Amino acid sequence: MKIYIAGKIKTQSEQEFLEEIDKLCKSLGFETFLPHRDVGLAKKIKDAKRVFKGDIKEGFKDIDLVVAVLDGLHVGAGTAWELGYAYAKEIPAIGIKTDESVENALEYLSAILISSMEIVNSLDELKTRLKKLINKKSKDC
Repeated sequence: MKIYIAGKIKTQSEQEFLEEIDKLCKSLGFETFLPHRDVGLAKKIKDAKRVFKGDIKEGFKDIDLVVAVLDGLHVGAGTAWELGYAYAKEIPAIGIKTDESVENALEYLSAILISSMEIVNSLDELKTRLKKLINKKSKDC
């Protein structure tokens, strides 16, 4: 199974958290696509087409699941777009929101995001959920 890891990438701490999720996914045997690692950042407007092609047109090939960081007052524009795209392509998603409960974040996340995916509140909970996916896939085979 291959996981697309989505989230804000503007700060070093945001990138490090995505890399922590990547490490967790890989430790469980998943392949991953991590946009800032696999495509790079858009530092200037001329980078936008390269990033779109790499992140979306190439990055979403063979993706089985999206894991999206939902921390902060607002989900990043790219993350929201990636989640909508995944939903349209019938790719399931798991959100991770570690900074407050989903109940308290309704105003910031929107009912649409909350209703479109399961949302966990820690890396431990994400690990448990991913293990359940592995077990389900093993039983289906």
